[in-house]
Amino acid sequence: LSDDELAAIQQAALGDPVLSGSLVSPDGTTTAVNVNLRLPGERADEVSAVAEAARALADELRRDYPELTVQLTGMALMNHAFMEASMRDMAVMLPVVLLLILGLVAFWLRSLLATLAIALVTLASAAAAMATAGWLGYPITPPSAAAPIVVLTLAVADGVHIVRTTSQLMAQGHDRLEAIRESMRVNWGPVTYTSLTTMVGFACLNFAETQPVWHLANMTVVGVFVAWLLSVTALPAMLVRIRLRAREADERSPRFAALADFVTRHYRGVFVVSAVVVGLSAVGVTRLQPNDDFVRYFDEALEFRVATDFTQEHLSGIYRLELEVRSGEENGISDPAYVGKLEELVTWLRERPEVHHVYAFTDILKRVNQTVSGDDPAAYRLPETREAAAQYLMLYEMGLPPGMALSDRINVDKSSTRVTITIGDLQSQEVRAFAAATESWLAAHAPPSMAGKVTGPVVIFSELSERNVRTMMGGNLASLLLISLCLAFVLRSARLAGVSLLPNILPIVVGYGIWGLAVSRLNIVASVAGTVSLGIIVDDTIHFLMKYERMRREKGLSAEEAVRETLVQVGPAMAITTVVLASGFFVLALSAFQMTSHLGVLTGAIAVAAIVNDLFLLPALLLGLARKGEGRASTPVAHLNTELS
Repeated sequence: LSDDELAAIQQAALGDPVLSGSLVSPDGTTTAVNVNLRLPGERADEVSAVAEAARALADELRRDYPELTVQLTGMALMNHAFMEASMRDMAVMLPVVLLLILGLVAFWLRSLLATLAIALVTLASAAAAMATAGWLGYPITPPSAAAPIVVLTLAVADGVHIVRTTSQLMAQGHDRLEAIRESMRVNWGPVTYTSLTTMVGFACLNFAETQPVWHLANMTVVGVFVAWLLSVTALPAMLVRIRLRAREADERSPRFAALADFVTRHYRGVFVVSAVVVGLSAVGVTRLQPNDDFVRYFDEALEFRVATDFTQEHLSGIYRLELEVRSGEENGISDPAYVGKLEELVTWLRERPEVHHVYAFTDILKRVNQTVSGDDPAAYRLPETREAAAQYLMLYEMGLPPGMALSDRINVDKSSTRVTITIGDLQSQEVRAFAAATESWLAAHAPPSMAGKVTGPVVIFSELSERNVRTMMGGNLASLLLISLCLAFVLRSARLAGVSLLPNILPIVVGYGIWGLAVSRLNIVASVAGTVSLGIIVDDTIHFLMKYERMRREKGLSAEEAVRETLVQVGPAMAITTVVLASGFFVLALSAFQMTSHLGVLTGAIAVAAIVNDLFLLPALLLGLARKGEGRASTPVAHLNTELS
């Protein structure tokens, strides 16, 4: 082609409203190749295969034409980027978190071999969760990627309780085998019931409406079961062969004795402070809005984000919405009333600030009308009669080359047309609002026959995101209620099960309340944080309540004495385990993938709130209920027996 011919082509492309601002930038420096995919849906790796093929083609273009800037973006690339980011964080961040947690555990237990034993149980359990995804053909999504973290928390917590109890019993004079047996007797109930209730809670998520939540549930159930099985079989067996160091009662016990004394004297004040915190948290919870910003989940240095920002800056948005507008009769799209109303809709859409480009049937009619009028710019308008519109449509279709039919723009009987809307990088809440506004405009300004629904991948993702968030939040509450019912059976006390409900629910309320006050936007992975935290929350509560009940039943202690003894014996392990796990979660905040960082921050905050509740509110609740039937005990903390039994 000569320079003049190339200039003519460029001028024609820039002057075509269908191309300009969509496939060609207004300044003529950037163009796009748009590929519409219709995948068979028979394999889980179809999107990945498409993405890798596109990358190979882009690399070839860069190699052959180094002067060009070639970028890849779009919905298929975004889906693949989500999976890549989740897999990358699992491969990089999860090992870092595990190493940090195990390093802190080793520092506290003072036993490298015991820590390695816990690590083996943890890794095997997390591997079982991931293997479940492989066996059942689950794709790795942001929700399902959280499953190994849930399993990790329970496996580490169970292992720490068993090892610490064993070392303390050895310090009291038991030989290794006796100490292991007694440790298993003491911890069998808490470890088993924590695992059981967690599995039951996650199994309930199978009643959710979306597959990623099912995948998270089933992967976690299998992983938690394996963690329990290995904790009560393989871990004790490994402890037999490990030269475990005998340790006296934790040096932090006097501090927890002082804490017990404080809570005993000021339990009413604990209620007041808790009520204030819950009230403030409730305000934050009311500010939560299900909302996702899919593109901005990726750091600006990541390949997909770079390509998408480039495309939106130089060309157009990457989100394409589709709207079918019906005429209500065969060949009705040529009716001037229909065409006129469709043009009103297109004009309204183009005036919207979030809209980058609109392509509609009316653009074709106006272009043909101008062409048959000798390319007179003044003739770029709609035909005035039904016959003219039908003739222009037939003329246009006859002039199209093979493979360029309008079957993607109008239906077979010519009763409806498609409007394609390209929008910018909107948050999911804004996408839902835009779709609703468009549908409302049609309902208010067009005949009922023209009513339509805005569709497209980003609309589906936005609606699915909101549904997932609401499902997870409701699932968290349902799981906790079911766990409390299980505790009523385990503890043989509806009263204690009722007491457990508040310390189990409030950490999630406080965590999400802080998030609501600080961020307000709640995405799908942030909504998973409450579920991820269930293992930590329930583990601490069950250990405390079962120890408390054993002290009341086996030793005949008063409620005050039992609370003090329980805080002294299990408080340090609960606190250290939770702080260690929370530290690991906070490391996830360093991830370049915003979904992972949000999960880490929120889960860590919930874990901290959980231990505060279990060390302050739970003892206060037990004392408050018992004070109605018991006198005030005043046994000095220093005289309490710290023997484990």
